[in-house]
Amino acid sequence: MRFTSETCSNGICEQLFLLGEIPGVLWTPEDAGARPLIVMGHGGGQHKKAPDIMGLAHRFVTECGFAVVAVDVPGHGDRPTHEEYNRIASENQARVEAGEELAPLIAGFQALVARRTVPEWQAVLDAIQQLDHVGTGPVGYWGVSLGCGLGVPFVAAEPRVRAAVLGLGGASASAGDAARITVPVEFLVQWDDERVPRDQSLALFDALASAEKTLHANPGKHGDIPAFELDSTLKFFSRHLA
Repeated sequence: MRFTSETCSNGICEQLFLLGEIPGVLWTPEDAGARPLIVMGHGGGQHKKAPDIMGLAHRFVTECGFAVVAVDVPGHGDRPTHEEYNRIASENQARVEAGEELAPLIAGFQALVARRTVPEWQAVLDAIQQLDHVGTGPVGYWGVSLGCGLGVPFVAAEPRVRAAVLGLGGASASAGDAARITVPVEFLVQWDDERVPRDQSLALFDALASAEKTLHANPGKHGDIPAFELDSTLKFFSRHLA
């Protein structure tokens, strides 16, 4: 891991880093010491410092005292253009315009990307937990939309994750991985989601093997998660990780 910049202000330290070819960002409180860590997965077409990622990360740091790490998914942010992913995205767009359903195409694409991102995120987690100002405390995962599609297989594969907030995703490609998740989950659904059919979201929630799982359903389209759900997210991780 190589840190490329560091800035600290208003109680938050931000460190940009490279782990091999993986660009990421780590946010921590300014005071030293081991602490819980949240891994965040960004949405499709976004990046590690997208406004919703950074805003919630800052709240984890200032209100909970957690560390937060996010990395750019292949083909996003500071990573180079990925020709295969671009080709598939273009083909999927053409198939939707020809009348095919969008949700299965999204699910298949996310399953393909997850085969690369899961080991990448595990390597990032290994490196971050070696830092003295993070340590080997409890780990949580937060990700919706693309962050859910990639997060479900990551949480299923990673025993260090003790709680997860997921949502805006469906069961088309994730049901098998969801059946291996047993940690507490808070699951977000937008009732009028135009990208993920409601029955697919409910099926993914149903597939989770967690003894403690809570469905948070709100009216609105894919990107309309209410701000108050972020308050619930903070309470959820504080309860399970602090």
